[in-house]
Amino acid sequence: MKNFQETFSMSQWRRQAGNLAWALGLCVMMPLQALAQNAIRAINTVQQAGAEVVRIELTQPLTELPRGFTVQTPPRIALDLPGVSNALGRNLVEINQGNLRSANVAQAGERTRLVLNLRQPSGYRAELQDNALVIVLDAAPAIAAPAASATQEPLHFAQSLNAQPQTLQDIDFRRGNDGAGRVIVNLPSNQVGVDIQQQGKNLVVEFLRSQLPERLRRKLDVADFGTPVQSVSTTQNGDRVRMLVEPRGNWEHSAYQSDNQFVLEVRPQKVDPNKLTQGPGYAGDKLSLNFQNIEVRALLQVIADFTNFNVVTSDSVVGSVTLRLKDVPWDQALDIIMQAKGLGLKKSGNVLWIAPKDELAAKEKLDLESKAQIANLEPMRTQSIQLNYTRAEEVAKGLTGQSSGQGGGSGGQNSSRILSPRGSLIYESRTNQLFVTDIPSKLEEIMAMIAKIDVPVRQVLIEARIVEADDRFGRALGIKLGAQDLRGLQGGIPGYNLGGNNYVTIGGNQSAVGAQTNQGVAQNFANSNFVNLPANVSSDAFGGANAANFALSLFSATANRFLNLELSALEADGKGKIVSSPRVVTADQVKALIEQGEELPYQVATASGATSIQFRKANLKLEVTPQITPEGNVILNVDVNKDSRGTLTPQGYAINTKHVQTQVLVENGGTVVIGGIFTLTERDDISMVPVIGNVPVLGNLFKNKTRISSKTELLIFLTPKVVTERVVAR
Repeated sequence: MKNFQETFSMSQWRRQAGNLAWALGLCVMMPLQALAQNAIRAINTVQQAGAEVVRIELTQPLTELPRGFTVQTPPRIALDLPGVSNALGRNLVEINQGNLRSANVAQAGERTRLVLNLRQPSGYRAELQDNALVIVLDAAPAIAAPAASATQEPLHFAQSLNAQPQTLQDIDFRRGNDGAGRVIVNLPSNQVGVDIQQQGKNLVVEFLRSQLPERLRRKLDVADFGTPVQSVSTTQNGDRVRMLVEPRGNWEHSAYQSDNQFVLEVRPQKVDPNKLTQGPGYAGDKLSLNFQNIEVRALLQVIADFTNFNVVTSDSVVGSVTLRLKDVPWDQALDIIMQAKGLGLKKSGNVLWIAPKDELAAKEKLDLESKAQIANLEPMRTQSIQLNYTRAEEVAKGLTGQSSGQGGGSGGQNSSRILSPRGSLIYESRTNQLFVTDIPSKLEEIMAMIAKIDVPVRQVLIEARIVEADDRFGRALGIKLGAQDLRGLQGGIPGYNLGGNNYVTIGGNQSAVGAQTNQGVAQNFANSNFVNLPANVSSDAFGGANAANFALSLFSATANRFLNLELSALEADGKGKIVSSPRVVTADQVKALIEQGEELPYQVATASGATSIQFRKANLKLEVTPQITPEGNVILNVDVNKDSRGTLTPQGYAINTKHVQTQVLVENGGTVVIGGIFTLTERDDISMVPVIGNVPVLGNLFKNKTRISSKTELLIFLTPKVVTERVVAR
């Protein structure tokens, strides 16, 4: 019997031990998430009737619908699932379908928060189906026709709770401190419903079940207030009061109601660096508040719970407020509460101290008076400052607020003085040092300022290229035609018989015919030319070249009659290019000048009647003042001259001038063309003997022709380069 009991006990112990080992092994093999009572297994999405449906598969059905909320900016839907863990194996589920971007699953203790990230704000509806939670998003609004694309669905700011129509009390318009336009409507009660919608570029506000007195049925022209709102028109439309607000420019709007006062605010979009949240206008997450006679301290606590700020409220903040806000940024909601109760705000990190404005002003005044007293009692200290790149005298004048003279002593009370009233300084020009005596806090301020001033000045290498190109072509053709009759000089009868004893002879002028007829005038060979039209090569297109000549003489056998012909012709074709490249290096915002050329003398008369010699320049000059912008570009105030010696006149040489003066913005290392001149000259000249020169073929013996074509072009290039690391200009 004993053996049986011992055997049974041993067998029972082994069986229990095996069951325990199996249970332990099962626990080890199961995932940690499976130990919870319920878990998310999968997240699926489909589209039904134009709406997105999100199906969250769970291991067990939920007992009740989870609580959730929506966020407008950025658009999100958040659901809290108590007693549910994450069995997906990841925290992010990419969807990218319709209005859905992705889903985030975050687990904290025994609670899991599911966040649906949307492209546009949307409402939702939750349902329970067996082991699944179904989220149905509101259908996206259909794309309207182009004519109505700017019309938005009305925003039901407040539901109508009155059974009978109520009469509006007053309508007013005011300008806010930030340039916002405020339309203020005094309602008969807080039960009047309000709808707001944007139609095109206008805002339409409708007060449901309301009446408008005759005195308020008008159009307010508020353009002179300097706000985005230009006019406000209010009319009766059935059982509604319709208000049309016409703004312009870039604007945004918001609405809020405090007790029986409804305010529509239209403000310009701008960035305020001192706002609680950064961005144009109010940029906090939107929330909705609807309270009746709630204490201000409790309301501030609600906003503190909604945000990441810690709110410290003064004991003097008392009272209650009735507030109704819908989809309003939380920073604007806080601003509305403080304006309604005359409160002020002081921000320090993520802590907000809220108190009455008078209390904040008094506290700030006490702090300033305390700092002033400490500054008057604080011991003085002397600091020597070595300056490397800035002159000590200039810095001393700036610190003491002096326009001239050395800095020493207190220097009087000057509005531009940086030292404290007790501070003083001296400077040493030889070693370029400052010796400042002041309180330690002011010394630190001065050291920080000098560290920004005493820096090496950046330098700029400016290279200019002046390119002059010319293309010239010229062609000239001329003739000399003359005749001589020497029969009269050799004993015969010159000329040609006209009948009887009358003869006629020809020559280039009276001297020529007089010599031929023995009228006592000496013969001159040049006078024999009765056509003297040689090739005209005086134009610059020929470059001073001489025309080629060809002569022909026809004479009698007795050599007493001559017909002389001389042809002259020249064709010239020339191309030239002149490149001038002045360069200069200068410091930022310091004028630089470089020039090269010659000075030409000329005489001028003095007051006494004597003459004196003066000079004028014909040179190449580059005068430039660079300014380096914070982006690294360079602004150049430039003056470029390219002068050369011209023709010689009785008063001296003329000056051929090429000049440009301008201001231009150029990127570092870039090249810009700041000016150019293009000149085209074409001429066809004909000189001839009248009538005879028009005779075909034969008329060419009595004319000359000149054709000139000249092209010149001037271009001026500028290239600035910021010199860094002691780069040597080459």
